[in-house]
Amino acid sequence: MIQFLQNLIDAISLGSIYALVALGIGLLFGILRLINFAHGDYITIGAYALIAPSADVTARLLIGDMSWQLMLPLICLIVIVAALLTDALVFRPLRRASSPTLMIASFAVSYIIQNGILMAYGSRPKAVDLWSAANTQVLIGELRVPMLQLITLVVTLVLMTALTLFLKRTSYGVQMRAAAENFRMAQYLGVRGNTVIGIAFAISGVLACAVSLLYTAQSGSLSHVMGVPLALFAFVAVVVGGMGSLIGAVVGGFTIGIIVTMLQAYLPPELRAFRDAFAFAIVILVLLVRPAGMVPSSSSFERV
Repeated sequence: MIQFLQNLIDAISLGSIYALVALGIGLLFGILRLINFAHGDYITIGAYALIAPSADVTARLLIGDMSWQLMLPLICLIVIVAALLTDALVFRPLRRASSPTLMIASFAVSYIIQNGILMAYGSRPKAVDLWSAANTQVLIGELRVPMLQLITLVVTLVLMTALTLFLKRTSYGVQMRAAAENFRMAQYLGVRGNTVIGIAFAISGVLACAVSLLYTAQSGSLSHVMGVPLALFAFVAVVVGGMGSLIGAVVGGFTIGIIVTMLQAYLPPELRAFRDAFAFAIVILVLLVRPAGMVPSSSSFERV
C-alpha cells in the first residue's frame, strides 16, 4: 500500500506538469483553433535561458544564479517575448488560415526554435543543478515525498486558480471567453482580436515558463528537444480531456500522468520499454468509449 501511494504521488506530480502544458495548448486552441506544437519549444527556451551559451556537457548557470525573486520574472519575460514574437511574425499573418495550415506553421516554428538552440548551445544535452535543495525528502507518515513534487503540485494549483479567476473576473478574461465562443461575433461586439490573442499567447508563455523551471529542476538536464515529448503528451491530454474544455485539459493531463507512471511501476521489466505504446492504447480505449473526451464542452471556456 505504501509503495502504491508513493507511485500515486509521483503520478500526480507528473500529471501536474502535463496539466500545465495542456492548459497552454488548450488556451490557444480555444480562441484560434490552433494546436500549437511550438508550445513545447517555449518550455525549452525557458530552460536554456538559465544557462550561458556553451558546448560543454555541464552547463554554467547564468540567470539561474540569481535570487528566485529576480530569476522568475526574467525567465517569464523571455518566454513571453518568444511567444509574442511567434504570434506576431507567424500566426498573425495566418489569422484567416485553416486549422491544418496553422498546425503546420506551428511545426515550422518548432523546428526553427530547435535549430536556433542547436546553433547557440550545441547538440549535446546539458547537466544543470537548479534548486537542488528542493529535492530534499519530506516524511508524511511512512511516505517519503520530494519537496519538489509538493512544490510542483502547489504551483499547478495556484496557476490553475489564477487562470480561472482571470477568465471569470477580469474584462480581458470575459473577452477571451467570448472570443472562444464565437470569435467573429466577439469582434463585431468590440473585442479587439489581436489584443485578446496576444494575451492568450502571453499566458501560455507564463505557463511554459513554470513548466520549464519545474521540469528542469526535476530532470537536471537540458536538451534542444526536451519540450517535444511534453507537448506531445499534453496534446494527447487535451484530446482525452475534451478539445472544448480547459477543465478537460487539466483532467486529461493528470490522467496521462497517472497512466504513464503506473505503467512504468507495474509493467513487467521486459515490457517497460513499450510503456508509451501501452499508454496510447489506453488512450484509444478511452476515446472509443467517450469520443468527445472526458469533459466535453461546446465552448473551450464554458466549464472554467
